[in-house]
Amino acid sequence: MMNQTIVKRKGTFLLTDTDWHTRAIQLIVGILMLALYLWIGTGVLSLLLHLPDILKNGWAYVAEHIIIDIVLILAVLELIRILQSYLTLGRVKVTFILDVALVVLIGELIGLWYKEYTLLEVGLHITVIAVLTLLRIVSIRFSPDAVD
Repeated sequence: MMNQTIVKRKGTFLLTDTDWHTRAIQLIVGILMLALYLWIGTGVLSLLLHLPDILKNGWAYVAEHIIIDIVLILAVLELIRILQSYLTLGRVKVTFILDVALVVLIGELIGLWYKEYTLLEVGLHITVIAVLTLLRIVSIRFSPDAVD
């Protein structure tokens, strides 16, 4: 009897224990996912619209934009994967965040090919990518979900 009273009092003070909080978070994440799907759609449309420009501007100019658009679309897909894991697991896996960071940084490194860059910029990009790759390997190896 006493335990039920304590549980009722505790539930009244913790707003995060209620069902409305979970539903509100799911609604917000759902809206974010819809926005990301629209962003992907505009990215694919932009990619398709750049294809006819090959005849006008040459292959190198258009290839730069197509590659950057594809990398951005992949980064957005990784963000959707993070949101989906949050909805299903109730938490975000570190490996998913590292995947997004790696995709974006590799896209930036590819973007350096089409710009003037210094050796220091390339070295910093490669160093950060290497560190994030090592972090990803460590996070997979020591994950609580890993089966020994």
